[in-house]
Amino acid sequence: MQEKFAIIDIGSNTMRLVIYCNEKSGRLKEIENIKTMARLRNYLDDRQYLDNTGMDILISTLKSFEEVTKYYDIQSINAVATATIRHARNQHEILENIRTSTNINVKILSEFEEAYYGFLAVINSTSISEGITVDVGGGSTEVTYFHDRKLMYYHSLPFGALSLRKQFMEGPVPTTDELLQLTTYLHEQINTIDWIKDMRGVPIIGIGGSARNIVQIDQRRKMYPLGGLHQYEMSTNELTAVKESLISLPFEKLKCVEGLSEDRADIIIPALEVFNVFFQITNASSFILSRKGLRDGVVYEELLKPFGIKMFPNVLEESLYELEYDYEINIDNVVQVSRIAISILNSLQKFGFLSITDHELTEAKRAALLFQLGRYIDDEASSQHTFYLLANRTIDGLMHSERLRIAAIASFKSKTNLKNYLEPFADWISKEDFVVIRILGAVLRFAYALNETKRNIVEQLEMTDRQEDLMVIIMCSNNWQAEQYHAEKQKKQLEKVLKRNIILHFTKV
Repeated sequence: MQEKFAIIDIGSNTMRLVIYCNEKSGRLKEIENIKTMARLRNYLDDRQYLDNTGMDILISTLKSFEEVTKYYDIQSINAVATATIRHARNQHEILENIRTSTNINVKILSEFEEAYYGFLAVINSTSISEGITVDVGGGSTEVTYFHDRKLMYYHSLPFGALSLRKQFMEGPVPTTDELLQLTTYLHEQINTIDWIKDMRGVPIIGIGGSARNIVQIDQRRKMYPLGGLHQYEMSTNELTAVKESLISLPFEKLKCVEGLSEDRADIIIPALEVFNVFFQITNASSFILSRKGLRDGVVYEELLKPFGIKMFPNVLEESLYELEYDYEINIDNVVQVSRIAISILNSLQKFGFLSITDHELTEAKRAALLFQLGRYIDDEASSQHTFYLLANRTIDGLMHSERLRIAAIASFKSKTNLKNYLEPFADWISKEDFVVIRILGAVLRFAYALNETKRNIVEQLEMTDRQEDLMVIIMCSNNWQAEQYHAEKQKKQLEKVLKRNIILHFTKV
């Protein structure tokens, strides 16, 4: 791929230019993101021709985008158009006008391609293996069902947030009767998808600007304590609560709702009702936002094409690799610390100090990779920086609750610190979870001390439960003075949580 490249998305509601930089780590960094509320769907006349006003808006917006790409010296521009241009009966004239007015070549996506790229974005940025993607655009709604990360079905519905607003609403907010008619229509249309009723109890993955706004509203309502929108999860009750909070508001107040973009105020209720009806028909397990959508799907296809694949084998592993690169993590040290930590955890489980699941062991390994990465910023405040960075950085492949647990384990310093970090998340973490997080964090802190000099000198550990204390024999291949000093300092957190003294005995292999 080019070092820098651009995607132009000509949607029915918005037009957007996104410029990416391909970093050495392989990660794509977004360096520019420009949106215009073109609302091209409103300029399709009764004959389905894009009128002159719509044509002027389209061309002038593309020209402004082209100027930005020239400033960034972009050689590669990938421009795609969706439902409005696809449905326009004068699309050949539209493409000819674009060609004569700009140097941008536009590809009109088919219904399948539009749905497919949304699916591709979801499976390359989440660890969800089964679900229904719903991308509510301005003029159409693209739906897919995937299982085991494989696309099984797709469907394009002939409505979007803008067309629904135009069809069912006289004013900027629906009346009770208008909302009832809208809901009835949505039930009728969605039930025409022949496979939809068989897909019960799986998550609905929302894509697009309206889905983002729904999540932003919910987060502001709750004063949500974590950063990030991607992979945010809502229940049916939470989705209904957002709807109920909006439908009673006059338009002037609706425009001022925290989290709602003013330019989406008149289309948010129709869009929200689309997701709501999908939820009802499928009895979905939850609503999950994918901040990655069509544009990202196009990018993933280009990014992975040289490798002959369409999806990352493991999304989370890719995300952890990015963190490893960004924070210059010493992988040799991580491997050694993980080995020591797993050995200690297995011994503690053997002696009945804890019962740890395979998932919790996996959490410990992931936290070992990220343990105290805040040192990259400031060694003295390493714990605080670690928790803040991990809790508030989007990590593709981790749901928000999983991200919080990893942040808590990787930043562990003491019980008091842990309590302070988790205070805003009292409803998220049970007492049992708190104990597990504390043990995993204390074990990792102790394991890191046993590789203080990064020489991997600890060959083996043997633990003996002597009732009054725990004896840990640490067999080393080389001088252990530094490791012994730091291990003696760090063992106290483990002693406190286990309620047992720990005696360390270092010996030569």
